[in-house]
Amino acid sequence: MKATVKWLDHMSFVGESGSGHSVVMDGPPDDGGRNMGVRPMEMVLLGMGGCTAFDVVHILKRARQDIVDCHVELEAERATEIPKVFTKIHAHYIIKGKGLDAKKVERAITMTAEKYCSVSIMLANCVEITHDFEIIED
Repeated sequence: MKATVKWLDHMSFVGESGSGHSVVMDGPPDDGGRNMGVRPMEMVLLGMGGCTAFDVVHILKRARQDIVDCHVELEAERATEIPKVFTKIHAHYIIKGKGLDAKKVERAITMTAEKYCSVSIMLANCVEITHDFEIIED
């Protein structure tokens, strides 16, 4: 896997993935940025959310669950001193569907956390990660 990050100006950068997709990253004004893109640590959190949501939807579809929506609300705490690494991350899954089996939803979330989501498994080596979920009947 490869990626490139190119400095644009001020504290703005454009990152390009090996698959050819780009994203703008920027810093806050008090650090010389113009607030025109996501922060790098936000990218890490979004990466975890995307990875785990992908897995949950995939697992539930394979389990023949009638899922119509999935989103993950992530909340992270960071260290107060530099480096301001994540110390805690909580993922709250909101799964919407028809007649969803709560045990299958819980199993999908456990499987992504413990076996499939490379990002959350990597982060779990140094960050306390917790999760919960709610099911909304469609």
